[in-house]
Amino acid sequence: MPDNLKRMSRGRVALASCLLAGSLWAQAASAQTTPPVAVPPGAPETPYVDPDKAYLFAHMTSEHYGVLYYAVSIDGLHWRALNGGQPVSQDYHGHASIAKGPDGRYYLVGNKSDGDKLIRFWSSTDLIHWTPYGTYEPKLSNIPGLPNALQRIGAPKLYFDAPSGNFLLTWHTPTVPGVPDDPERYWASQRTLYVQSKDLKTFAAPPKRLFNWDMATIDTFVRPNDDGKGYCAIIKDERYPSYNWTTGKTVRISCGPTLLGPYPEPGAPISPNFREAPTLIRAPNNQDWLMYYEQYAGASYGLSKAPRLEGPWYQVSGNSRVPAWDRFSMPEGFRHGSMVEISRKEYDAIVAAFPENAKAPAGK
Repeated sequence: MPDNLKRMSRGRVALASCLLAGSLWAQAASAQTTPPVAVPPGAPETPYVDPDKAYLFAHMTSEHYGVLYYAVSIDGLHWRALNGGQPVSQDYHGHASIAKGPDGRYYLVGNKSDGDKLIRFWSSTDLIHWTPYGTYEPKLSNIPGLPNALQRIGAPKLYFDAPSGNFLLTWHTPTVPGVPDDPERYWASQRTLYVQSKDLKTFAAPPKRLFNWDMATIDTFVRPNDDGKGYCAIIKDERYPSYNWTTGKTVRISCGPTLLGPYPEPGAPISPNFREAPTLIRAPNNQDWLMYYEQYAGASYGLSKAPRLEGPWYQVSGNSRVPAWDRFSMPEGFRHGSMVEISRKEYDAIVAAFPENAKAPAGK
């Protein structure tokens, strides 16, 4: 072959190689950023992963109630315990609830027990190092619509509302003590209270009831509704289930026009009975809501999924011990907590600080 033809042939090969490489790169990029095509119900699925997103689950365990542990996920469905299954904080105690404030810092709320008079806050710039931030002592006497409130503060939850510039702090408080022959009357008297604050240092008004309907509620938190149309309160219906109250001990949702409502009575359950401690994330595809909840006490986690907060919701198969059926997985023993979306940079730093295979300190 003449030299000039050889050079032309080599040039065509090089060009073809470049085009092939570019095509493969484009396909790889598309696979990372384009959600998978829908598959028939029950068929194998490949969860979508956004290369810029991940999720943190700050939670307690069955063995160490109120102690802070971490788990992470890159798809919002499959979770891995961090720090070798050891706590990530020696200071924190509570039902972990995390909110990102207007200053870019993260705020964590908890308390030592329901009998603790103080609600306690911690802050962090990186979700790795938490420092005490302050306390708040709610005055539980003379609350309108809640006479005889007991000095009990259950599972405080924190949310920062950007439009109003306020933190919304919610918790539940009962009015009737339990007795051996009727322990559920204590839980049936629980009502959701709230306060607002710009900085978690000062609180503009005393606690008030969040809902004007007379139903036991616990584990309440609030999130913006889809398309910016009001807000939704996610609650646990704390009445005991019976033929007269079939929705008892389920997770339900009520959506209203403003942060403080008014909220109508909640809709149909999105979980089975005897579920609590819901936590909510947006899936990496930004098309699905993922609502996790605990089958207490620490038996397992369940998941419901919906395109919009107002539904329709359905329950997702997971932790079934039949891998082909599972669409999510959660390590055993996880209990109440808070899931938050984080950046992949934050994820990498958290995993580096609390490796999965970390060894427990000597003597532990």
